[in-house]
Amino acid sequence: MAIKLLQGVHVPHRKNTAECVPVRMPAPETVRIPMSMHIGAPAKPVVKPGDEVKVGQLIAEAGGFVSSPIYSSVSGKVKKFEDILMFNGSYCPAAVIESDGEQAVYEELKAPQVESFQDFIEAVKNSGVVGLGGAGFPTAVKLNTDPSKVDYICVNGAECEPYITADTRTMLDDSQLLVDGIMLLKKYLQPEKVYIGIEDNKPQCILKLKELCKDIEGVEVSALPALYPQGGEKVLIHNTTGRIVPEGKLPIDVGCIVINTTTTVAIARYIQTGMPLVEKYVTVDGSAVKSPKNVIAPIGTAVKDVIEFAGGLKCEAKKMIFGGLMMGISFPDENAPVVKNTNAILCLDEKDATPPPVTACIKCGRCIAHCPLNLMPANIDTAYQLNRPEELKALKVNICMECGCCAFACPAKRPLVQVNKLAKAMLNKYNAEQKAAAEKAKAKEEAEKKEANTNE
Repeated sequence: MAIKLLQGVHVPHRKNTAECVPVRMPAPETVRIPMSMHIGAPAKPVVKPGDEVKVGQLIAEAGGFVSSPIYSSVSGKVKKFEDILMFNGSYCPAAVIESDGEQAVYEELKAPQVESFQDFIEAVKNSGVVGLGGAGFPTAVKLNTDPSKVDYICVNGAECEPYITADTRTMLDDSQLLVDGIMLLKKYLQPEKVYIGIEDNKPQCILKLKELCKDIEGVEVSALPALYPQGGEKVLIHNTTGRIVPEGKLPIDVGCIVINTTTTVAIARYIQTGMPLVEKYVTVDGSAVKSPKNVIAPIGTAVKDVIEFAGGLKCEAKKMIFGGLMMGISFPDENAPVVKNTNAILCLDEKDATPPPVTACIKCGRCIAHCPLNLMPANIDTAYQLNRPEELKALKVNICMECGCCAFACPAKRPLVQVNKLAKAMLNKYNAEQKAAAEKAKAKEEAEKKEANTNE
């Protein structure tokens, strides 16, 4: 299938840890497991301070339809529940568990019986798996759709961000589990085809999965150009299936489901063993890191403990980032915990952490040329600075995926993606005000009609 690639940028790969087999760290003295590690309602605790827990034991049940259960990543005692500062700057209640160091597995764990589509969806829900590529959307909700609507499943192995190699190691080290997970998706969602999209800077992954899938009908490994943001949901769908997700629509509206490779492996592992999601592959890298490596860390482990286990820092980290350089979030507190969708901890020295000076826009159009969604970031910047939300609406800022291609490509080093985020907030406020005004006007009109009828 000849497909025209969407725009993007060639970011430096810096895949320093691609050959580093993940090392499992021992349980830390204490973990702090947040009740909200997913998009949707926070989970509801089912344990209390003083309770003894084991690895894989349920500590919080899903708090709604769009939610996810949470399990203990260590064995030990629940010390307390407290509000903790998350990497995104919000506060969230968390279970503080003191580890006994034994990592005893919960004895009631067992593989679920999966014999139907509903059994499969229930198993995915009970696994505690969410989008592990960074999104954090509960996977069971995404997969709980009418199978007749699913034409394609796109397994996302692009891992297009600099530094991160957690998915790369998953594809190499757990490749058979990945194939097992794909077979489960094929069996219960019955797509016409499954595409495994992998950037061509990961030749080992491509070769290994092509070998494992060569005799599986309806599964194709797609070697994609290493062009960021290849792993973006809409970009991956277009570059594998040729379909375009319209504004305001979801992938399923064009017959597609996108699922991360590590997410797929976690589903297969749970269905085979009954062990829910309790640990994560995390890439520890950056210019301030002494010995970059991949670490398998219990969920809830403090960032400082992960960094120390990885070998520590060679200089002061002027900036720490959860995720990649392009879409990751900078966080100020080294006590922030590893959560379900943490795939990297990047520590940058002063040189890499210092932003370049911003100069005036030179109207070169590079931000437009490189935007994968054909937006006009420079125009959005102007509309935002002039406080014109109606123009922001016309410029479609609401569909921006915040990939950062515009800011990366800008020779004036303008913070275009940051402005896009602020512009979206401005537009949301404007839309809310317009809606409130319309409702008020309607209520007033109805009240006047009622009064007129009464007077008659």
